[in-house]
Amino acid sequence: MGKMRGESGDEAVLDEQIAYYRARAGEYDEWFERCGRYDRGVAHREAWRKEAAVVESALKALGRHERCLELACGTGLWTRHLAELCDEVTAVDASPEVIELNHSRLGDGRVNYVQADLFGWKPETVYDLVFFSFWLSHVPEERFDGFWETVDAALATGGRVFLVDSLYNPESTASDHAAPSRSGIVSRTLNDGQNFRIVKIFHTPESLAARLDPLGWRTKLCSSGSFFLYGEVFPG
Repeated sequence: MGKMRGESGDEAVLDEQIAYYRARAGEYDEWFERCGRYDRGVAHREAWRKEAAVVESALKALGRHERCLELACGTGLWTRHLAELCDEVTAVDASPEVIELNHSRLGDGRVNYVQADLFGWKPETVYDLVFFSFWLSHVPEERFDGFWETVDAALATGGRVFLVDSLYNPESTASDHAAPSRSGIVSRTLNDGQNFRIVKIFHTPESLAARLDPLGWRTKLCSSGSFFLYGEVFPG
């Protein structure tokens, strides 16, 4: 399934990326809620929330599903929607800290949590919906194909993928961060001043569709306007 952990030169930054999200768990929601260092004023917050609502509506429009797999589930901001749409949700993340927050937020017996590094994890069953939010941009280019092989292995016949991610927008990051680099590696600072390197690759609906087409995926991807890339991906 492509390169795994330890098989490429990005091992150190991926370890640092996991450490970053573990350390960031307690302040992660500040980013999505546009508060603290992410507060850029009322107009910005209202525009963000309006676009987030568009994405949430598109997800809910998918209707009921029996089994869902959420990759990089985080603190539960999207797991809560999936739990309303799906009979069962398997939520995977490398950080035990965010899994604990996710579980505390939902307290839903339909959600089964798995702590695992997604670059080494393999699905044990198949799902009719695979979902991931703000994760694909953290997948290094050399692991892109392998990641989508994992997604394919997790999809039941007739299943679909729904993804959400960040468009390139300097105002999406903290006010004290430099404008995001397009090099694929960015520096991120926590509230306490700790600094980490993480992978951050910005896709657009067009560029992602072009990247997935040779791998045999069909796409129905959209832009919410300024902040989010979202939509469906289908095998074959």
